[in-house]
Amino acid sequence: MKTKEFYQDYIKVFLEQNAKLNLISKNDERFLWKKHICDSLAIENFFEKYGRHFKTLLDFGTGGGFPSVPVALAYPEISVTALDSIRKKINAVTTIKEALNIKNLTPVCSRVENFEGEFDIVTTRAVASLDKIIQYAVPKMKKDGYFIAYKSIKVQDEIKEAQKTLKKYNAGIVDIIEYELPLKENHTRNLVIINKK
Repeated sequence: MKTKEFYQDYIKVFLEQNAKLNLISKNDERFLWKKHICDSLAIENFFEKYGRHFKTLLDFGTGGGFPSVPVALAYPEISVTALDSIRKKINAVTTIKEALNIKNLTPVCSRVENFEGEFDIVTTRAVASLDKIIQYAVPKMKKDGYFIAYKSIKVQDEIKEAQKTLKKYNAGIVDIIEYELPLKENHTRNLVIINKK
C-alpha cells in the first residue's frame, strides 16, 4: 500500500471540500486516513489474489469519493468512474480530480440504473445492503468481471438475505477477503467478491 505521505495533497484538498460540503462527519476527519483511505485501498488484497490486468472500474454511490479517488491515485493504469446521484458530491470529486490532476478519474452524476456501460470491476462502499446493491452492480459487470462490496464484520447476515437475488442475477460469491483497519479498537472489514456464473 502507498504510504500516508503519498496522499498528503489529496488529504489537504479533501478536507477543504469537507469544510464546505460535509462529505464525512467532522468527528470522522481525524480518521480520514485510517478509516476511509486505508479502507478504500483494501482493494489491494483483491489485486494480490486476482491479478492486476483490470482496466476499468465503476464505483457507484461514491459519495465523497470512496473508494474511487484513493483507488484512482494508487492505480493510474485503471480507468475509474466515480458515480453518484447527488450533484454536490460529484462536484466535490470533480474539484479533487482537477486539483490533483487525476487523469484516470471520471466523475459522473447519475443514478446507477440509468448509467450505461460494463466494467472489469464494480465497487461500492457504505451504500446499502448486499441484497439491494447486487441488483445494480451485476448488470454493470463485464462477463468475466467482478463486483467488490466493502462490508463490515456483520456481512454473513447480508449474504444469507442476498441468496435469492444472487440466483436471480446468475451471480455467486467467489471470495470473502477479511482485513483489519489500523484503528485502536478491533476493526475487521470484508471485501465480498462476486462474479457471474
